[in-house]
Amino acid sequence: MGSLTGVRRVVLMSTTGASADPLVTLGALPGVGAAVDSVRAAVDRVYGHRVMRRRSPEIASEAALRGARGSAALSGADWALEEVRRRTDFRGADTDDPARTVGAALRLTAEAGQLLSVWRQSPLRVLARLHLLAAADQDERVGRPRRAGEDVDDEFGELPLPDAQEMSGRLDGLSRLLVAGSSAPALVTAAVVHGELLALRPFASHNGLVARAAARVVLVGSGLDPKSVCPVEVGHAEQGRTAYLAALEDYVSGTSRGVASWIAHCGRAVELGARESTAVCEALQRGAA
Repeated sequence: MGSLTGVRRVVLMSTTGASADPLVTLGALPGVGAAVDSVRAAVDRVYGHRVMRRRSPEIASEAALRGARGSAALSGADWALEEVRRRTDFRGADTDDPARTVGAALRLTAEAGQLLSVWRQSPLRVLARLHLLAAADQDERVGRPRRAGEDVDDEFGELPLPDAQEMSGRLDGLSRLLVAGSSAPALVTAAVVHGELLALRPFASHNGLVARAAARVVLVGSGLDPKSVCPVEVGHAEQGRTAYLAALEDYVSGTSRGVASWIAHCGRAVELGARESTAVCEALQRGAA
């Protein structure tokens, strides 16, 4: 398949009627089918584990904790898992305190599963809620997309930042695409949601945390991971921030190869998250956790 003119075009096609299901185009990119199959096999292994049949709530709880730790690490608050488990005060001394970042990640993973029904009808409402949870009282612009002239606390400053008008148009296009529904694999949809939100940085702060939480909502709501036991954030953290940014740059390039590379990177993160929960299952089976 030749080069795309950019993911922006693919997303906006959903509002012009040029394609009934534009995400399917991305699902057909070279290598994406193999990534989808590999993800499905990894998730099936977790759900087929004998411990999952008896103790899935425990696995889900542990996955949420580890996912929050991974997401916070990608946003610069790289705490040990036991530190996250032990701490109870996440208010932090100031807005840049890592404790606040960890607390925000924990709030997001705790509530993401409660937003599925709203997501299907209004993704923008869910994104606003996620930002409200992440930012809490740190920013008067909480819960709404940025406006012209407003600064962004940008952890992805290496990437070009669309102006507020372009951001708003693309965000609306993404929302329309999601509400219309797609037959594309869940991995593809989650990767596009994740990548678009990082590319657009629609909020004044916490865009990384919000984007990763939104991707989790897609994976759970799609039925790929209905019990939320595959902490994809763990997989992204394990691959490292450098690889994360490189894959994101590929996505932002808008080329077919770049977008396929990002989707494959996201697929590997799901696989690593599934492996993490498989290890938790085995530890519970041994009575070691």
